Amino acid sequence: MIRIATRSSALAIAQARQVAELLGGAELVEVSSDGEPGDKSRFVRGVERALLDGDAEIGVHSAKDLPAELPDGLAIAAVPARQDPADVWIGAGSSLDDAPEAARVGTASLRRRAQLLATRPDLRVAELHGNVETRLRKLAEGELDAIVLAAAGLRRLGREGEISFPIPAARMTPAAGQGALVLQTRAGGGAAAKAAAIGDGTALLELTAERAAVALLEATCATPIGVRARVDGERIEADAFVGLPDGSEWIRDRVEGEAERPGAVGALLAERLLSAGAKEILDRAEAWD
Repeated sequence: MIRIATRSSALAIAQARQVAELLGGAELVEVSSDGEPGDKSRFVRGVERALLDGDAEIGVHSAKDLPAELPDGLAIAAVPARQDPADVWIGAGSSLDDAPEAARVGTASLRRRAQLLATRPDLRVAELHGNVETRLRKLAEGELDAIVLAAAGLRRLGREGEISFPIPAARMTPAAGQGALVLQTRAGGGAAAKAAAIGDGTALLELTAERAAVALLEATCATPIGVRARVDGERIEADAFVGLPDGSEWIRDRVEGEAERPGAVGALLAERLLSAGAKEILDRAEAWD
């Protein structure tokens, strides 16, 4: 039986089980994360180590956590059908404009912080870490007025009923890869074909464009950048946001091109952002205290 390497969080297990069902059955191999709390790439290391050591044949990752550079010997084998990539608001209010004045909003994401403050500078954004359950509990305990999370994670955990409203992409561009899963295998391994059989072509094209953009921008998981690509027939369009964490300065842009050339579309988006001053903004964001 195929073995799937996954982290042991509730969300990671739920995602791996969904992949196992698509494969017609698989054994889950739980691995631990390592590294510092602020280093999101730690989320993938244990899974990749299990693949390289031969303890599993397929690794399941949240695409937004997967670094642009992959370890030698590993490859992206497939991207299953994508869940909703939107960010959602949970808490007081029925829209971003309707949220209470000076509401306390929790998020650990500089990307979300930057876009919230760009559109609502009165909000008081608080650093909020932990898994989905921890964040929902802190909201329920009254520490915050609202939190912002990914719609996909809530739906995979069966917690979509918590959502107050989705935040429009025009005001909250999602993280590259948000809502998508990546199936990683050893390069040339026999499991690659099995993984590819449950892949979704549209999701792969979108993710390829998004990853191309963040790679050229030399972004990490912590960089305040949002990139969202959408395939529409034979065309693909991609939106991006780059901004300072306090919302005082930002750039938004959109490009489109041939769907069969997603990497080129992502590269064009990155080049336009760089021409508009994205590098300077990101350098300042990196030094943010």
